[in-house]
Amino acid sequence: MGRGQLHRTVGLVIAVIAGTAAALLWTAIAAGGHAQLDGPPHAFILGVWNVLYSTNAPGGRILGAAVALAVLLAAGVALLERRITARSRRSANLSVAPLAPRIVMAASRGVYAGPLTVTVLIPAHNEEASLPSTIASLRAQSHSPERIIVVADNCTDSTADIARGAGVELYESVGNTKKKAGALNQVLKEILSALGANDVVMVMDADTAIDDGFLEAAVQRFVNDRALMAVGGLFYGEEGHGVLGQFQRNEYLRYGREIKRRRGRVFVLTGTASLFRPVALRTIAEQRGESIPGTRGDVYDTAALTEDNELTIALKSLGALMISPPPCTVVTELMPTWSTLWAQRLRWQRGALENIGAYGVTSQTLRYWVQQLGIGYGVIALSAYLLLIFLMVFSLDAWIWFPFWLGLGGVFMIERVVTVWKGGWRARLLAATLFPELFFDMFLNIVYVKGIIDISLGRTAKWKHVTHTGAPDVVRESP
Repeated sequence: MGRGQLHRTVGLVIAVIAGTAAALLWTAIAAGGHAQLDGPPHAFILGVWNVLYSTNAPGGRILGAAVALAVLLAAGVALLERRITARSRRSANLSVAPLAPRIVMAASRGVYAGPLTVTVLIPAHNEEASLPSTIASLRAQSHSPERIIVVADNCTDSTADIARGAGVELYESVGNTKKKAGALNQVLKEILSALGANDVVMVMDADTAIDDGFLEAAVQRFVNDRALMAVGGLFYGEEGHGVLGQFQRNEYLRYGREIKRRRGRVFVLTGTASLFRPVALRTIAEQRGESIPGTRGDVYDTAALTEDNELTIALKSLGALMISPPPCTVVTELMPTWSTLWAQRLRWQRGALENIGAYGVTSQTLRYWVQQLGIGYGVIALSAYLLLIFLMVFSLDAWIWFPFWLGLGGVFMIERVVTVWKGGWRARLLAATLFPELFFDMFLNIVYVKGIIDISLGRTAKWKHVTHTGAPDVVRESP
């Protein structure tokens, strides 16, 4: 399918492909035959606990095929992504990739654009509780921003008064009905044309606090690489909110670790805190309605539920180079209840599906398609795993241990603990217990399925604002 031809069918396409892959694997396993059981042996643990166990394991052919397919898929995606990135960087086609490094470097060669400055935009809708700490974290930076502009959007609290009292610039949206994206489009139309090549723009959520050194590291990246179009932050969760908060902190820790292993090659330029060169934002506005979806003249696509994810795809589609460096860390607010978490993740998932549906299947969106297919396959796999455990518990008179699967589970548990190690003992303990996080993953899987159903049925998506009750507590990663 081509660009922009999927829309409502994107969820069905992903569900059908993921379901077909799972069915093929099931067929392959079934074709391998069933092991014959002579009756599970008995054993005593510590001489007291009498248990049954079975040494049966999947056949070598099945294990070999499963491992080979997994390795081939992972290697194939990695090699394809590398090839696409390399081709984009070398592109000299101005009409296809106007932000490609080769084109940007050629245009800026020998031109001094002046010292690099930072203009920070803080979109805020009723953020009186968290805004002061956001502004404070900016002023505490070793490299201070030259301008801080609070973009007050339809506020009914004292957000505007707090901005004035803090001595920062205030921009109040006029007649905006397009949420955060609409408010940012308004202020960008006011300031973008006056910005020079080195006057980078930072967009930062009002419920976020950046760690000291964030701006210094980001600015240094821009200075060292003229082709770099955007720098995104690596986000970590605030303290608090009990076990639910720890679930989210563990999730963010694993994401940050994955980005570091990719040497900063970013999946999404987070809306919590990201910086952009003006030429990148101006090029997006010019290409809207032409080579990328949206309304011409808008930097942000107001039809997108997840504006940061859509902006990332837009930049990649135009050949832009972007990165999330390890020093650029930021703490963000977590969802305090299951209902607010449900609303947030449903918006994220629905937005991700809508974004790839709007862009279609292209070389730049292929990685996102594979990611969604992987999530879909994971939903089927985890659901089947938990269902089989449930059936085993209620169908057998005695629990049967399988050493092979216990060993595999042990390896999985170690991986879960290692990937959140820097989060402290609470993160490690929750990861070591294994099943609570599996059930949290199942919660996210249900959100995923709900997102597919909603987009397939054409249900209207909703953007729900969470009222913040206080400033986020900074969680710093150990060096």
